[in-house]
Amino acid sequence: MQLPPQQSRRARGPQSVADCGGLGGLFTKAAALETLDQQLRQRLLPTLAEQVRLGGVHGERIVFVASSAAWASRLRMEQAAILRLARILGLSARVLIVKVAPLPARPPGPAKRLVLSRAAAHHLRAAASSLTDPELRARFLALAELAES
Repeated sequence: MQLPPQQSRRARGPQSVADCGGLGGLFTKAAALETLDQQLRQRLLPTLAEQVRLGGVHGERIVFVASSAAWASRLRMEQAAILRLARILGLSARVLIVKVAPLPARPPGPAKRLVLSRAAAHHLRAAASSLTDPELRARFLALAELAES
């Protein structure tokens, strides 16, 4: 698996937006890192794989993030296998770096749709009948239609 080439920067610090390239390159790199993360973690024990994430690939260094020092130690014990697999996947990996930080929360599932009661619909219709603004009245009536029947 080849990651997109990184552009070298002469100086550290802020860059102009024009020098950063398009978002397409960023999305390509993020997708490649996500795929590599899945490929590397699928070879780990499931309990360990849940507690670590690939943080990045920087030349010959692979950076992982672990949720605690204990999980970081367990991941370091798998260093030889991870580096071997990374080389099989086409990376020139020689060093495994493990950092300890809270893992990002998983994105929440879709929100439950709230249903209005009949009483709420009745009050919305009553409020709509007293409104003079036709657009606002239409919105109140549309909300009232969402109520449970």
